[in-house]
Amino acid sequence: MEKKDLITDELLSHFKNGEELFDFLGEIQKRGVEKLLESELDVHLDYKKHGVSANTNARNGHTSKTINSRFGETTIKVPRDRDSTFEPIVVPKRHNVIDGIEKVIISLYSRGMSNTDIENQILDIYDIKVSPTSISRITDAVNEDIIAWQNRPLDPIYMVVWMDGVVFKVREGSKVINRTIYLAIGLKRDGVREVMGLWLGRSESASFWLGVLTDMKSRGVQDIMITATDNLKGFTDAITSVFPQSKTQICVVHQIRNACKYVAWKERRDFSNDMKPIYNAPNEEAARMALNDLSRKWKDKYPYAIKGWENNWDNLTTFLEFPVEIRKIVYTTNLIENLNGQVRKYTRNKMSFPTDTAVMKSVFLAIKEATKKWTKPIKNWGVIYGQFNIIFEDRLKNS
Repeated sequence: MEKKDLITDELLSHFKNGEELFDFLGEIQKRGVEKLLESELDVHLDYKKHGVSANTNARNGHTSKTINSRFGETTIKVPRDRDSTFEPIVVPKRHNVIDGIEKVIISLYSRGMSNTDIENQILDIYDIKVSPTSISRITDAVNEDIIAWQNRPLDPIYMVVWMDGVVFKVREGSKVINRTIYLAIGLKRDGVREVMGLWLGRSESASFWLGVLTDMKSRGVQDIMITATDNLKGFTDAITSVFPQSKTQICVVHQIRNACKYVAWKERRDFSNDMKPIYNAPNEEAARMALNDLSRKWKDKYPYAIKGWENNWDNLTTFLEFPVEIRKIVYTTNLIENLNGQVRKYTRNKMSFPTDTAVMKSVFLAIKEATKKWTKPIKNWGVIYGQFNIIFEDRLKNS
């Protein structure tokens, strides 16, 4: 049967201007919501209005509720049941914002806007007054999403996992203290990146990372081919205690920065140029020779700058075991640092957070915003995956 066009020219001709049409659409929405609520109660009671109930519960009149939408503020009738067990879905209890406005509020919050800024923005765009308390309630609903996301199952195998921490200021009583958000990004077998989770701790430590790695394993991770981290003391031991077969790579860029801290400003450029032959070497033997050259030239003057290379040598040169394509993605934690930068951008308006929950909520939403385009494999994934299959043939074949 041919579908009848409900919006006819004759109907539209009754409206003198856009304002009248807007008011009409608002009334249509109001009646539609009320009808949906009645239908929901029908299902809840298992009988239609004016029908016969098969149980003791029954309709019990209506209550009035003011809701906000893009059509402004309006009052609707919400049906009640005698046992007060009816939980509306289209307009849940304690909710008064509908029609996508909640999604807009969450999106603005994820971009770092304060509750007051969001209140003003919604008022300017939609001419709707939404209180800061309502905004907090709406964004607090994200906490359930965080719990579900943080406990979701992970893949059994990851090609590379990058790990790093980001420090935020959180108010605790009358003090402002540091909190560290621990982040892990995994490269899956299909070449797509995913944030495996975020964890909140007081300060970055190897012992906390041990807990993070244990959590990953409990959520299904069986093996990690390569990990890329900073040179936090004890981090490598924590990784190998949970994933003993994993190749561990300390970020070379972090090492370069740390070494330069011990070098006088006027000589940093020369020192940096002398470090390049180490990480640009074709193999570990050539890299060792380059380190010896660096040591002969600078060790007497800057012993601590050289000591960092020597103490972490095995984990700094792991990447040299691999083909160039794999080296490029594992020798540095730039990928996760770029994500950290995006999170900082979205949270820069918040000098400090009132609670641990608030910082988790903001970082979670910022990550969701920053990783929207993480849907395709990384560049040259076909070549890289082929190399992984050759190097880790037994571990990938048996997984």
